[in-house]
Amino acid sequence: MNVIDLLLKLLSFKSLTPDDAGSLQFIEEYLDGYEALYVNKEGVKNLFLSKKFGEGTHLCFAGHVDVVPAGENWDTNPFVPVIKEGNIYARGTQDMKSGVAAFVQTCKEITDFDGTLSILLTSDEEGDAKYGTVIMLEHLKEKGMLPDFCIVAEPTCETKFGDAIKIGRRGSINGYLTIKGKQGHAAYPEKAINPVHQIAPILNKIAGINLDNGDDDFAPSQMVITDIRGGMEVTNVTPSSLKIMFNVRNSTKTTQEEIKLHIDKCFDGLDYTLELTQGSYPFVTTRDSKVVERLTQSIENVTGIETKLSTAGGTSDARFMGAYGIDVVEFGVINDTIHAPNERTSVIEVEKLYEVFTHLVQNFK
Repeated sequence: MNVIDLLLKLLSFKSLTPDDAGSLQFIEEYLDGYEALYVNKEGVKNLFLSKKFGEGTHLCFAGHVDVVPAGENWDTNPFVPVIKEGNIYARGTQDMKSGVAAFVQTCKEITDFDGTLSILLTSDEEGDAKYGTVIMLEHLKEKGMLPDFCIVAEPTCETKFGDAIKIGRRGSINGYLTIKGKQGHAAYPEKAINPVHQIAPILNKIAGINLDNGDDDFAPSQMVITDIRGGMEVTNVTPSSLKIMFNVRNSTKTTQEEIKLHIDKCFDGLDYTLELTQGSYPFVTTRDSKVVERLTQSIENVTGIETKLSTAGGTSDARFMGAYGIDVVEFGVINDTIHAPNERTSVIEVEKLYEVFTHLVQNFK
């Protein structure tokens, strides 16, 4: 079986979150020389496969086998992969069974490595991710088995295969503001406290402002207003309160506390409440890390492209690796049809991804 045959097999599993649909058992049996460890919880399956070749570095490949629902408007059955004009169509081709197939095939064929090779797979990345990779990492830490370096094979490339590696990700902070006023008649504004009028001169101090200046790795952390609402949808009653929701995709330079201080300063003298929640935390792997340098070299060797190092985009399970101090990067096929109808990737991209991973493992010294 080659990497394309393996991908076609993985795509045939209807592994909707959190159901792995038997794909993890198939991968376990396919890598019969690797030691298997399962940590399952609340219907989520997590598989860790490892093989010790020597006493050196522990390099881990990580990813997920679960996919989002197919939705409508597909030209073909989303769970029966079709190859057409050099492209493979099915749910999960880009996100991220192409990456899984590439590193599983690499680990299948490698016969020598100066250390330990491992694979961490979950069936709960597209969902809440409460019982997925993070649970397995907790278990590996308890057993003293955390990897030194990790590559998450999410789709990272932008327009050409090999053009981007993710070396970090921004965090995500949600804010919920309530400005309290006093309801009244629109004809007697002096008898009311209108929170809309109160917020008007302040809005430009929070909407779209940068909370830091960014750096070589991250763009500035910007406060993005996502919702404003208040009142009773009538023209003659002023609202008793106004609610504002916002999101900050934060770099390592901005924290919840700094956001709170900014809001406190802007809303000084007003009656308001603020709630902040954080779904993910920012992380970055240094540019001179061994895994960054070796992966960059392997991409150039296979594609001839000098890849850029990026932190753009949303979140991935790499954030859990970063929280454990593991040097982690992300690299995979082009990301342009994930979660969309007729999701597809090209045969040549998958073959080149496999070549990159193979070259990386062979030269990870």
